[in-house]
Amino acid sequence: MKVGIIGCGAIANIITTSIVPENNGIEIAYFYDKDIERAENLASLAGGVAALDFNDLLDNVDLVLECASPASVKELAPKVLEKGKDMIVMSIGAFMDTEFYNNVLSIAKENNAKIHLPSGAVVGLDGIKAVAKFGLKEVNLVTRKSPKSLGKDIDKEEVLFEGKASEAVKEFPLNINVAATISMACNRDIDVKIIVDPKVDRNVHEITAKGDFGEFKTTTMNYPCAANPKTSMLAALSAIRLLKSFNETISVGM
Repeated sequence: MKVGIIGCGAIANIITTSIVPENNGIEIAYFYDKDIERAENLASLAGGVAALDFNDLLDNVDLVLECASPASVKELAPKVLEKGKDMIVMSIGAFMDTEFYNNVLSIAKENNAKIHLPSGAVVGLDGIKAVAKFGLKEVNLVTRKSPKSLGKDIDKEEVLFEGKASEAVKEFPLNINVAATISMACNRDIDVKIIVDPKVDRNVHEITAKGDFGEFKTTTMNYPCAANPKTSMLAALSAIRLLKSFNETISVGM
């Protein structure tokens, strides 16, 4: 399977350096970034090609992996799906735009293409998906991040946001993809609280789900990527796991 990457930042670097050395049937072959130097650097590392024109990437890969931004998803995802190519999207917040979501869903169905959304920086999505249509009554996310990861200069805890996921991803498009991921998993606009906390050095996500099935709570305490404190290491690892799963005969979990 030949893979093309959109966006050659921290997540793309982690994925590429993890996948390329392994003989696993996955070839990360093409790289595209608006900063061509970043694409060239990563392509050189992987023995791949830096695409000056996005169509050059699209014509030569089986699957496209987006690691850029919600804006890039909105610009390029329709082109990928119209070509009948499958896509992995990291910037899941783009799909909280209902009109855009319905549009790409229609394009994907018309062209027999699939959109894959990794679990990202949280655990517990398998449970949320399992109970989503069976008496799920409440889902909440509380996220704590360091001032550095949110570009803040404060010395005491502060609630930056409290509301619905659809609004959170508008205000923090590069920081709160987890809210969109959980919302997509349970097909509802979940309640979100974002706290900037100078006492934490990790990105902390607490999910609480309640319903007829009972109740569960997960806490994920992620170390941020060294190259980009806005991004959790686990987000990249979830994409690696998803890529590898395409070639597995037995799949565990959902």
